[in-house]
Amino acid sequence: MRHTSILNDKMKEAISSVLPITCIVLLLCFTITPVPNHMLMSFLTGAVMLVAGMAFFTVGADTAMTPIGNKVGTCITKSKNVWVIVFVSFMLGVIITISEPDLSVLANQVPTIPNAVIIGTVALGVGIFLVIAMLRILLSISLSTLLIIFYIIVFVLAMFVPQNFWAVAFDSGGVTTGPMTVPFIMALGVGVSAIRSDRHAANDSFGLVALCSIGPIIAVLVLGLIFPAEGTYVPVEIPEMETSKDMIAIFARALPTYMEEVGVALAPIVLFFALFNIFVIKMKKRPLLKIISGLVATYIGLVLFLTGVNVGFMPCGNYIGRLIGEKNYNLIIIPIAMLIGYFIVKAEPAVHVLNKQVEDLTAGSIPARAMELSLSIGVAISLALAMIRVLSGISVMCFLLPGYAAALALSFAAPKIFTSIAFDSGGVASGPMTATFLLPFAMGACEAIGGPDRIVSDAFGVVAMVAMTPLITIQLLGVEYRLRTGKEQAARERIYSKISVYTDEDIIEL
Repeated sequence: MRHTSILNDKMKEAISSVLPITCIVLLLCFTITPVPNHMLMSFLTGAVMLVAGMAFFTVGADTAMTPIGNKVGTCITKSKNVWVIVFVSFMLGVIITISEPDLSVLANQVPTIPNAVIIGTVALGVGIFLVIAMLRILLSISLSTLLIIFYIIVFVLAMFVPQNFWAVAFDSGGVTTGPMTVPFIMALGVGVSAIRSDRHAANDSFGLVALCSIGPIIAVLVLGLIFPAEGTYVPVEIPEMETSKDMIAIFARALPTYMEEVGVALAPIVLFFALFNIFVIKMKKRPLLKIISGLVATYIGLVLFLTGVNVGFMPCGNYIGRLIGEKNYNLIIIPIAMLIGYFIVKAEPAVHVLNKQVEDLTAGSIPARAMELSLSIGVAISLALAMIRVLSGISVMCFLLPGYAAALALSFAAPKIFTSIAFDSGGVASGPMTATFLLPFAMGACEAIGGPDRIVSDAFGVVAMVAMTPLITIQLLGVEYRLRTGKEQAARERIYSKISVYTDEDIIEL
């Protein structure tokens, strides 16, 4: 009965997250961008699957992925053996990255490099940087210092890599921190930081996603030095549908594919946890069954979610983008993209995991509502900048370089916990919804405005833009929080100073 109640609550949360973006798309479909009926039905079917998938996934993240990460993090840290921590962290980084469904989508976009090479390179980058992130928590190293050092390395490396490879590298940092990776990595950080007893331990539990987002960027840039000739994207082929029967057939063909894909993705994590439980944790039957049921919910949720967004949302996003791009008043694409971006981030599964963990670990001092608002504003701005690129052809680096410079500069003004949360949010916000709706939306507009040749240079990089702007907006939230708490503290001190001049008799008389 309790499980049903939890699922119902998660279903309501999912509906409230998906409904706004669904209404916006429907409004566009019935006004300036009319779409065929079968495509509209496909989109609505995808939206229903999206709601169900998000509900099951969030239940699974709460009951399985988060507890597993916490237990593994706590156990390897209690061993107090640095080599054990390094080895297990590296293996976990590689395993969960290979398990990330979005990574295979990225790998398919680079034609001259085998998928296994791309996936292996990105997994290696995440593995190395997860080790660095774990050691940072244990040694209490400043996150801001590491971020500045590594982003300097990123932009110096980018100078030696062909421009067509920039989007591949920066997008890889976004897609690897998706719905499979984020719950596990964040819980791992909480488990490790729980061993420390100092007052900064909870704050340092954030930042793992931030560092693990840098690893793929550096790894793919290095790969670009080895394969400099043709590190480019190839547009994803979107299936054509003429009737509702075609739509049903496409969903029917896609569902087994994603069942297999998610099964293969979850298998390494399940195997790792099974071995870890047998030889190290040795959990009792009841909590173990709870985790198993959570893994089943995670599996069901991801299958429904990925099928819905890839089959239902992707073609609709591409078609709407193309129709807007063909219009004489195509500048309207900027405010439309901002509106879509504002609401679409609420439908990212990993965003809910991050917001809940932030609210829990800060005891509500950073409410989930403030996080949601900051992320929504950040993604809306990033979509405006991405559409300016689509319309004008400006290089992605013209936005990324000043954007990251501003984010790193803000790290000196914002409280440390806000910096950690901000850089985690960048990876979290750029998830499956970005890759399967916003990216096709940009591709469709780009094709209509400048032809298919411009897709490679101007449409891609949307994931990178979405990953960048939350770094700024959430740190600005931190600056505002610091100023507000500073004023409150000053007011309390003024009141105390006035009261302190009175004697006990004066106070009694007053």
